[in-house]
Amino acid sequence: MTADVSELERRARELLRPEVYDYYAGGSGGEVTLRANDEAWRRVRFLPRVLRDVSDVQTSVGLGHPLNLELRTPIAVAPTAFHRLAHPEGEIATASGAARAGALFVLSTRSTRSIEDVAAAVAGPGGCWWFQVYLMHERDLTARLVRRAAAAGAQALVLTADTPVVGRKARRPRDGLIEAPDFLANLGPLDDLAVTEFIPVSLADIGWLADISGGLPVVVKGVLRADDAAACLAAGAAAVIVSNHGGRQLDQAMPTALALPAVLAAAAGRPVYVDGGVRTAEHVLAGLALGAQLVFVGRPVLWALACGGADGVQAWLDGLTAGLVHVMALAGAAALDGLPGLAATVDPGFTASG
Repeated sequence: MTADVSELERRARELLRPEVYDYYAGGSGGEVTLRANDEAWRRVRFLPRVLRDVSDVQTSVGLGHPLNLELRTPIAVAPTAFHRLAHPEGEIATASGAARAGALFVLSTRSTRSIEDVAAAVAGPGGCWWFQVYLMHERDLTARLVRRAAAAGAQALVLTADTPVVGRKARRPRDGLIEAPDFLANLGPLDDLAVTEFIPVSLADIGWLADISGGLPVVVKGVLRADDAAACLAAGAAAVIVSNHGGRQLDQAMPTALALPAVLAAAAGRPVYVDGGVRTAEHVLAGLALGAQLVFVGRPVLWALACGGADGVQAWLDGLTAGLVHVMALAGAAALDGLPGLAATVDPGFTASG
C-alpha cells in the first residue's frame, strides 16, 4: 500500500463510482477550508534536537483517566460515514484493519454495518473503539444507539458538536446514493426518515450522554475556539477534538493546525486531540509537537479501504506509524513525551488559498 496519499487517492478514485468519490472527497462551500487544512499542516516548522539517542523510537501513548487506554500509536481513525460505498465489508473491514494496526477506531453513527458486528471485528485483534454520536430529532433513537454501543464495548463516546445543520457540499451527491439497507443498518425500519435529521447540541448533552451510556467518557469533536474548549471541559467532557469536520461544515473555518495552540492553552493540561487534512507522517508529527495527544485521519483511510479492504487499511496505518517513527528519529525524539519540546510553530507566512 503506497504511503503517497495523492497516489492512494488516485487509485481509489479509479475504483469508486464518481458520485461516491465526490461524496467522500468533497467539502462545503467553495472548499476553502478543505484546501487550507492540508496547507496549514505543511506550514508547520520544527526545531529538531541533535545528539539524542533515537536508536529505539517508541510511539505508544497512554490516555489517562477517565479514558484509560494504552495505544501502540497516536494515530487514530476518525469517524466517517457509509463505508460500504467504498468496500462490501464496510466498517467491519475498516475497524479490523485499524485494530490490527494498533490504532483507535471511531465508529460513525452513520455506519453501514451493525454496531455489534463492528465491535466484534475490533475485539478479535484486541483493538479498541469509540462511538461517534449525532443528536437526532428523535432523541430516543440516539439514546438507543448509545446504549447499544456501550453494551457492545465502546470505551467512549465522541459527540460531534459542529453540525447544528448539515453543511451544503460543493459536490452535492445525487439522491439515492445511500441505499436504504445501508442507511438503516443500525436505525431499524423507520416510517419517517426526518427523525434521523441532526439537531443542535448543548453543553447539557455531555452529561446526558454520560448518563444514558452508564458513565462512558464523552469526547467533544468539532471545537475550534478556546472558550468553547474550556466550556466543554468544564461541563464534563473528557477531552476535545480540534476539528472543522474535514472542511465539510462551515467553509472558511479556521484550519485545525492554526486553531490547535489556543485550544491547548485553554484546556490547561486536559486532553486535546486533532484532525483535519492529516496526510503524512510530518503532519502527524506537527500535531503531536504542537501538543495534541492523538492525531486522527479520515479520508486516507477510506482510500485505503477502497483499494485493499481491511488489509489495505492496516497496511496504510502501519506505514503511517512507521513514517512517524522515522520523522521522530530525525527530530531527535525517542518517545512521544519528547515531542512538545520541538517548539513547532506555524509559519507566519501562511495564507489560506481560496
